[in-house]
This record gives sequence, structure tokens and C-alpha cells, in this order.
Amino acid sequence: MQLACLLQAIEVKQLAGDKDKEITLLTADSRQASEGSMFVAVRGVNVDGHTFIPGLKGKGVAAIVVDTLPEDAAEYNGTTFVVVENTAIALGHLASRWYGDPSRRLRLVGVTGTNGKTTTATLIYEMARLQGYKAGLLSTVVNYVDTEAIHATQTTPDPLTINRLLAQMVDAGCSYAAMEVSSHAADQHRIAGLTFAGGVFTNLTRDHLDYHKTFQNYLNAKKSFFDSLGADAFALTNIDDRNGEVMLQNTRARRCTYSLRAMADFRGRVVESRLDGTLMSFNGHEVHVQFTGRFNAYNLTAVFGASILLGWDLEKVLVDMSRLVAVAGRFQAFHSPDGSVTGIVDYAHTPDAVVNVITAIREVVGPSHAIITVVGAGGNRDKGKRPIMAQEACRLSDRVILTSDNPRFEQPLDILADMEAGIADDPQARRKTLSIADRREAIRAAVMMAQPGDVVLVAGKGHEDYQEIQGVKHHFDDREEIREALGKI
Repeated sequence: MQLACLLQAIEVKQLAGDKDKEITLLTADSRQASEGSMFVAVRGVNVDGHTFIPGLKGKGVAAIVVDTLPEDAAEYNGTTFVVVENTAIALGHLASRWYGDPSRRLRLVGVTGTNGKTTTATLIYEMARLQGYKAGLLSTVVNYVDTEAIHATQTTPDPLTINRLLAQMVDAGCSYAAMEVSSHAADQHRIAGLTFAGGVFTNLTRDHLDYHKTFQNYLNAKKSFFDSLGADAFALTNIDDRNGEVMLQNTRARRCTYSLRAMADFRGRVVESRLDGTLMSFNGHEVHVQFTGRFNAYNLTAVFGASILLGWDLEKVLVDMSRLVAVAGRFQAFHSPDGSVTGIVDYAHTPDAVVNVITAIREVVGPSHAIITVVGAGGNRDKGKRPIMAQEACRLSDRVILTSDNPRFEQPLDILADMEAGIADDPQARRKTLSIADRREAIRAAVMMAQPGDVVLVAGKGHEDYQEIQGVKHHFDDREEIREALGKI
């Protein structure tokens, strides 16, 4: 692609060099930069791309995008320097142009919030397919280009990966796409340059404060996604969440709401709930769905609203709501051979998510059967939520086993100590709590405690099939472990 054509996608503050040249590769990785390529020097959280620019001398790099012109720019043997206000934003727009602006060639829906992003985005993708369209998905669990599964490494990838996948979706004939929009991605401008047909807000509770530092910063990162939506898009928000209407304050998009409690554009209601499904009402139309819990009722109401806002037929949407199935590792149920004990694997890894999933189980099993919860907390992440997670698990469960999650570079016993601090002053909570650092043993112990009719909840990892210990990923899948443990009853 001609450099001059690429530059039409961004605001250039200063151009030092010739723009009449061919670009053979666009990259933000200096290791990939070679003759004919354009390198974008992004200032990241841990690494500043500008520090790698001196190493590009003599490599024949065609262009380098910077936010500050190097003093020795003339020594780079014909390399064109492009000065912009923010290189991260520029990368998003350049990536879109490089791949032919794929987000403009399909209808892209972004989903953001603390909990429910994966489920909501995945179900919008599934709904599009049930409606008869080819569709794509960018999610924490897996990416899809129509029916082709592609391994996911981040909740929201970098701009080049996003646009490459979107371009593949367009080439595959996809008309729609859904993607999770994480707070990190919004804050780091990974979605810059994308055109969204709509945005969905699920909820906002404490998470990622290790990165954002304050809850207000976290909220602002989520809100920035809605601020960026165009006038032709829709902004669908959960008004039962106290931050729901905040998301709409400055958006240019069409403002729409959904709720289980209040008057809204899209109203959901739980009529009857069981472990194998729920009878729900959507805007007065009753449908049996294959999901359990109020948190899933919110996710489904958001999917219903987004489906109608995308222009799909109401009657077919209602029929297809009943055909949707649970996302891997999200309230995924397993049973002992005789059916007497149920195991639930869920990705709940925040205090609010733990409350939601245990509450959903309690609504079904009632007070006569026990809920035994196995829960841990990740290392090198927000430490403040650890004691709260333990408190909430103990408050709502009959027995609790605190265990290891992904310790990363922390010691598992140190993480457990942080969780135990949350119940140190509560004798009743301490009496019903065990700490077993080995996650496999913790799951087995929970199943051994269970009596007929009880439910064992394994929370925190969901779809993940590994444990990260000292920088190394070891195979570990909660679903495999609970299935094996239940099989020995």
C-alpha cells in the first residue's frame, strides 16, 4: 500500500521525508521491521516502542510513526518519520486502513462491562448464526471466523490482530461480528479506528484496579468506548446497574436500555428457575432458555435487545433465544453418575461474580441442600478483591475451600493468606472454611463432602485449561477435574 494512502487514515502533525513510497508491512513490533515496512512506535504499559528506533538504522525501514521526532532523524537513510499526537491511536486507524477498513464492511457489536462480556458477545454471535447469517467473534475464550475457531490469547487483541481477524471475517462472507471490549483495550486505544454498529454495557464492579488504580479510572475506560460510538450506532445499557446511565452521558449513539427491575426499552423477567434452565419473559413474551441465574437473565436480555436493535425479526429472535446454549466454563454443569451431586464450573473471579453465581445456585436448590464453593484468586492482580471474595463465598455458601488459582509469580500461600484475612474476624466463616493450596485436591475434597442434592461450585477459571505458576503454564482444566471427581462418587 502507498504510504500516502495510509496517511489519509490519521492526523499527521509533521512529516519528515517522502510519502511517495510503497509500504510492504505494517507493524508495532520492531523485531518484524525490515526493508519497506512501516513501524509504529507505541508507548505501552511496560515497553516504549520509541526506545527501539535506534536499532532500525540501516534496515531500510520505509516509515516510522512517532510522537516525537528523533534528533537524528536525518541519519536514517531515507526513512520517512511521521509525527502524530498519539501513536497508539494512530496504530488503530492505520491497521484499519491496512486491512481495508473491515469493521465498516460488517456490523460489529462491542460488549463491555466487568461480568458477562464473554457470554453476551458469544450469544450475539450465536444468535446471528441462528438468524441465518455468517458471523465472527472476538472473545476471551475463542475467536471465530464464521465456523473456524481461532485460539484467543487476549480478551481484546492488538489493533493489527483485530483488523486482520475482521478482514478474514469479511472474506469469509460474514455480515456480523461481536467482540468483547476490555477496559485495558479501551484505555490503550486498541479499538481506535473501528466502526461499531452498537455497544452493550453489562455491569461494573471492582476489577483490574492493579492496572487502573482507581474505580473512577476503570469506569472512565469503559465509558470511553460509548463516547467513541458514532451517531449511526446504538448504545444499549443495563439501567439496573448504578453506572449504566453514566455510560450514555456523552455518547452520540442511539440510547437504549434493558432491565429486569425497571421500565426499559427491553425488559426481561425471570418467571421460573431451575438448574437446567429458566422460564423468562422478554418484553412480555415467555421463552424457556437453557441458562440459570439472574446474571444470565441480564446477559440474555442484553442479547435480546441487541438482536432487535440489529433489525432481526422479533418472532424468530424469540424462538432462537430458546436454542442458545451456555458458553464453555460459564455456569457449566456436571453430574455424578447417579445424578445425586451436581458440579458447576464458572469463570467467576470477582466478588460480584462470585455473589451472582452462588445466588443463582441458591435460588434453585433452596436452603435444604448445601453449596460447597471452591474458590481462589489470581496472583499479581488486584489484591484488594481477595478478602472480599472470601467473605462473599463464606456468606453465601455452606462450606468453602480456599485454593490456588493462577498464582503467576506469587506464592499460593501468600494469596491464601490475603483471602483468609477477609474472614479472620468471623468465627462462623472460619468454621466452615478450609484452605487447600493444591487446586486438584481442593476440588476432590469438595466433592467428597457433598451429600445427595448438594452442589459443588468451582469458581475462578472457567474455560481456562491451564495454571500459570512462575511464568509457566501447566495443563489444568476445572471441567476435567470436577468430572473425574464426580465420577468417583
